[in-house]
Amino acid sequence: MKPETRILIADDHPIFREGLRKVIERDKDLVVVAEAEDGEEALAQLAALKPDVAILDLDMPKRDGFGVAQALKAQAAPIAIIFLTMHKDEGLFNAALDLGVKGYVLKDSAISDMRQAIRAVRAGQPFISPQLSGYLMNRHTRAADLVQQKPALSQLTPTELRVLRLIAEDQTTRAIADTLCVSIRTIETHRANISQKLDLHGAHALLKFALEHKSELH
Repeated sequence: MKPETRILIADDHPIFREGLRKVIERDKDLVVVAEAEDGEEALAQLAALKPDVAILDLDMPKRDGFGVAQALKAQAAPIAIIFLTMHKDEGLFNAALDLGVKGYVLKDSAISDMRQAIRAVRAGQPFISPQLSGYLMNRHTRAADLVQQKPALSQLTPTELRVLRLIAEDQTTRAIADTLCVSIRTIETHRANISQKLDLHGAHALLKFALEHKSELH
């Protein structure tokens, strides 16, 4: 018998939540343990129940899906996130992936896609609604173009690349040091090495580069 996957659905439309719940629970090992109609209620339920997967509508009252996901990220909560949206918006899509969200499902395909999405993110794998595959290709193309513009990106060590991605999230040197459990001096050395490899000069050149290319670095 498969272990249960515990799920929260947060969406402000009760009829949609009910329909989605019925579809999800067709699989006996997928169990919806809570529903929420706004972002604040979702956060309270997530804190109390600690489900495995959170399905978050992007357009919720009080706090939207991004706000809930950012709060979970700040708490380092081990909850896999699936964003649910009616918008075929490339900017929102990239912002979600930049945040580290693994699942991105369009509402008009949620009935057919959601169970597969849950299983994917639960296993640490991404799931994107097939209708958005073009956005993913665009993202990969931009990343490849950036490496062509800055070939030295391929010379960064895994740790340097992780530091660069954290800089792209506008984290301070101290915050990055805390995240990686190293000293501030170590992060300063990484920053200097990254700047040297990428030929970036000036006090804010590294931060500017990281912020401008955030989507291509993830």
